[in-house]
Amino acid sequence: MNRGHFPFVNSSSSSSESSDEFDEWLEYENEAMEIEEQIAINMIARNNYVIHQLLLIQQSDQEAEMAESPVHVNLVPIEATSESFADYGQVIEASSDGDLFGPNDAQLDLSRGTPRFYIMRLEGRSFGFSTITHHANVTQCLGSVGGHVWYLGVAKPSLIEDVGGERGTRVVESGSDGHLYAPPTVEEVRVFRFSGPKFVKLNRGTWHDGPFFSDSSMDFYNLELSNTNEMDHTRHSFKKKNGVIFRFEDSTSS
Repeated sequence: MNRGHFPFVNSSSSSSESSDEFDEWLEYENEAMEIEEQIAINMIARNNYVIHQLLLIQQSDQEAEMAESPVHVNLVPIEATSESFADYGQVIEASSDGDLFGPNDAQLDLSRGTPRFYIMRLEGRSFGFSTITHHANVTQCLGSVGGHVWYLGVAKPSLIEDVGGERGTRVVESGSDGHLYAPPTVEEVRVFRFSGPKFVKLNRGTWHDGPFFSDSSMDFYNLELSNTNEMDHTRHSFKKKNGVIFRFEDSTSS
């Protein structure tokens, strides 16, 4: 039976035979149409896959080229105060014994795991960075044991927690736990200087790199979750993605 031609029914055919032939022809037409539609869908999917692979290759080539000849961006450290650091977290300074809990105390979120409070020893942290990290599940606290001078590179939090909203072109899914975020931009990056008896509380999702310091080594107390380093460590490479390395000078003597 040729597709597209209604089966010939002669006058001697019974109505039941005609109905059977029509049903057979209609079933054949529907099956043929479904096959053609599936072929078209498969072709579109294959073309989209090829285009996607070509774009990935192009992106990889661009990233490799930027990483080979990065631009050095010099940043001027900002003294960390409650006001200057407000977009990124809190700067906590000494308070009198007996003071009640209030807005000047660290507003912590440790509800998504087991808190871990420990002393972290760092060595050889020069004044430059090309990667930056955020933690989506905890408000991390850092402070120098002894109140020494140290620095921290930061960018504003960019977590996207309205999963029902539209995903823009800059939305990325984290490889650590699948949360959504927008990558930080070069223009957003700042470096802050911390000195004296104070510590910093980073808001959930605040991008950061460091601490940096001029001494050969320095100890920091660190409050995060027990699995932060293993399960909640999203990183962005400015060298690879933006072709940029950040530098700054030690202003300890100023």
